[in-house]
Amino acid sequence: MGKTKTKREFALCIENKDCEDLEKRKIYQVLPDEDAAKEGYIRVIDESEEDYLYPISYFVLIQLPLKAQEAIQTAG
Repeated sequence: MGKTKTKREFALCIENKDCEDLEKRKIYQVLPDEDAAKEGYIRVIDESEEDYLYPISYFVLIQLPLKAQEAIQTAG
């Protein structure tokens, strides 16, 4: 049997007001956080390489091809 691929979510940063650890036009990995989403926030792994909550309005959720996902994961 083949390996099961875990679906990863990504978001493009479109705003970084008062956020030193975000870069506009950069793609960030999103971590699931239903409670944060209910409050209008998204949890991403930012430039500090830690996960933090940011306003969802700072991002656009995007779908990436598997090969692009793998490249982002290994680029750290």
